[in-house]
Amino acid sequence: MDFFFQVLLTFVVFTLVDLFWLVKVAPKLYRKHIGHLMADKVNRIGALLFYVVFIVGLVLFVIYPHQDHLLLGILYGGAFGLVTYATYDLTNLATLKAWPVTITIIDLVWGTFVTAATSGLVILFLGWL
Repeated sequence: MDFFFQVLLTFVVFTLVDLFWLVKVAPKLYRKHIGHLMADKVNRIGALLFYVVFIVGLVLFVIYPHQDHLLLGILYGGAFGLVTYATYDLTNLATLKAWPVTITIIDLVWGTFVTAATSGLVILFLGWL
């Protein structure tokens, strides 16, 4: 399947899965633990740039090379999610004096799950197309 199509499909799937987190879980969780660090409004350009870079990386390093191997795609997707989310969270843990370990652990679990799930779903969809 075409790389650009895979990026678009992955963008849609990741966004839909991540919406659960962004709407149902994150607002209360983050306000409770890191509300003092949060901006009043989301920087939409920064958020969009994260999604674009993350999705292109996910397709380039996981989905495209494993598009015919569901289990490998899920495993590598989980590993990619863990590494990318760990980059953010562990850097915050190392450099911010008020960054909670609880948020780091929760984010690492979520990042691993959402990326593995997205990889698996996209590979399944590609197999059906």
